[in-house]
Amino acid sequence: MSISINKLILLALSLLSISCHKNTADESTTTVNHPFPNHTQYLGTHIIPNQYSQEELDNHVKTFYETWKNQYLKNDCNQDEYYIYSGNGAISVSEAQGYGMMISCFMAGYDSNAKKYFDGLYTYYQHHSSTINPLLMDWQQLTCNDTTSNDDDSASDGDIDIAFSLLLADKQWGSEDDINYLEAAKTLIGAIMQDEINHETWTVKLGDWVTDSSNYYYGTRISDFITSHFKKFASITNDNNWNTVVTKCYSIINQVQHQQTGLVPDFVINTNTTAIPAGSNYLENANDGAYYYNACRFPWRMSVDYLLTNDNRAVTAVNKINNWLRTSNNGNVMTISNGYQLDGTALFNWNDATFIAPFTVGAMLDTSHQEWLNNLYDLLIDNNVQDGEYYANTIELLALIVISENYWD
Repeated sequence: MSISINKLILLALSLLSISCHKNTADESTTTVNHPFPNHTQYLGTHIIPNQYSQEELDNHVKTFYETWKNQYLKNDCNQDEYYIYSGNGAISVSEAQGYGMMISCFMAGYDSNAKKYFDGLYTYYQHHSSTINPLLMDWQQLTCNDTTSNDDDSASDGDIDIAFSLLLADKQWGSEDDINYLEAAKTLIGAIMQDEINHETWTVKLGDWVTDSSNYYYGTRISDFITSHFKKFASITNDNNWNTVVTKCYSIINQVQHQQTGLVPDFVINTNTTAIPAGSNYLENANDGAYYYNACRFPWRMSVDYLLTNDNRAVTAVNKINNWLRTSNNGNVMTISNGYQLDGTALFNWNDATFIAPFTVGAMLDTSHQEWLNNLYDLLIDNNVQDGEYYANTIELLALIVISENYWD
């Protein structure tokens, strides 16, 4: 039986139409289990800014997210990759990928492309491995063609956030698509435990480059104490060593948290005996023993642990800082500094979202001082994303997600 050319063309066009329609339908029907806004019922007692409605708080997140995304989410290396532009001589760092992957999960439902962004960020992570443990991410990429960086090794906090984001992705979209998020998370969590946790002290190592013969073997970065993530790792993997890590984190906090101010240092040493703040130029700069650009994240990370798990150790640590900060500044948020010596001596006479955002999240736990939280929040949202760099703006976005009660695990 012969078929005319015209009929063959019509049949081909019909099949193409069906195929295109099917693909479009598949994309549009992707299940989003926790769409933004999520409005999580936090377990820890807290307050939120009350000069705005819930809708206004959600809109603050949406508006900031759109500007942040346009400025930092990039797709100009490989077609299947997305990365978060970090600047400062590099195109990205593992810390940025972790932040971006968490944000993509939290904003799904509002942003219909969130899964595409997440998968592209995950692909970029896969293509930029540490040369020590290829399951971990190379901490810095200088160019698109740079599959390795200056040091070719990992930084623990980036991998920890990436692993947690994969758990979020599993809960947000499921693991039946091209990427099995849950299995990828378990694999990465195992690699972190293997090469980014010190099995003698159960502390978080600075990265997979730290060996038992390293001068940094008994050192740690206190902003890597992401205890809410560790608790989830324990429950997912049934590895109780993660709970041991949590206990050790809080023990070190008790040892180094300044008695009067509650401030903690960027880096800690002597984790095998009695932990103390690191000295000047321990790893990065003269303020390695001060409350500086690593430790600034501490109130945010600890507050999330309290909000999600109601851990009283977290609220105790955060409220020490809250009480000192509010009284030392006489309630004036404008006089907060971007950095302090542990005794409370200000390092600068200015501030931006890098420090204000975590302080604002921390103020949610200070339930008897609503005005203090309100003033901090107003100062925070006055910050324009164009005025700061990637680090400040990304921390602000994550803080806004927490403050609006849209952070979940």
